Amino acid sequence: MKITNFISKKSVALDVHPSTKQEAIDMLIDLLMTAGAVKDKEVVRRDVLAREVQGSTGLSDGLATPHAQNAAVKKTSISIITVPEGVNFDSIDNKPARLLVLFAAPLKAGASEMTEMGRFAVLLMDSDFKEKLIAAKSVDEVLKLIDEKESQRTKSETPEITGDSKIIAVTACPTGISSSFMARESLKNCAAKLGMNVRVEVYGAAGVYHSLTDEEIQNADVVIVAASKKVPISRFDGKKMIQTAVGTAIRKPEQLFERIKAGQAQVFHATEDDEPISSKIFKKIKSIFS
Repeated sequence: MKITNFISKKSVALDVHPSTKQEAIDMLIDLLMTAGAVKDKEVVRRDVLAREVQGSTGLSDGLATPHAQNAAVKKTSISIITVPEGVNFDSIDNKPARLLVLFAAPLKAGASEMTEMGRFAVLLMDSDFKEKLIAAKSVDEVLKLIDEKESQRTKSETPEITGDSKIIAVTACPTGISSSFMARESLKNCAAKLGMNVRVEVYGAAGVYHSLTDEEIQNADVVIVAASKKVPISRFDGKKMIQTAVGTAIRKPEQLFERIKAGQAQVFHATEDDEPISSKIFKKIKSIFS
């Protein structure tokens, strides 16, 4: 399935002029309403704003990726607006957002759909591609640019390197639609520039992607946990660890690797609170019958 299958021509608006972050979000949701992808604007709006409270989705250099997943969304969809002069979106670099992309998914969105959403979020991290979208003069041009970029990315993708990385990582965001995938891409790109390799496990809305193996965990020296929601980390007991928010991995990955080089990773000692719920249930059942 192509990324553009989730983008209706009715859900793209170019060269618009919202005066506030709130107005920009309303525009994005209204586009999905017009495209017939949303049945209750206020519910979607509520969840988009709730996600913003957890951490702004205004990223660096003019990109913002608000998102929501709830029952008010009828089908997995994307809306896009370009704001050439920019709008304040509480971005981490304090620069106005010029390309705003809203990811919306129903509660029971399929794994393949959520994967495509994550893939598009990763494509948006390419500065040249982002600028071409902002400069686009028509909706057809936007869709063509996305199709071409997706095709180029698919041809250039390389297999995941596994087995011998001394640095492993876990990324997770509250909804798992875009930020966790973008954090993975940012960590991998930064590591490559530094001549390093990192294996990254992603907690997405549809499940876990690129799962770390027991062998990889055992062989690793350092674990980066870039998560803005609770993830199971008891399996990393005894490993040196750096914990941070998912946004830091997206915007400032070099800081994490600098901390590792500086020896700032601390040995992690797991507690019962760090165990997966399934393990706690198993132990409880075992204690009842022992």
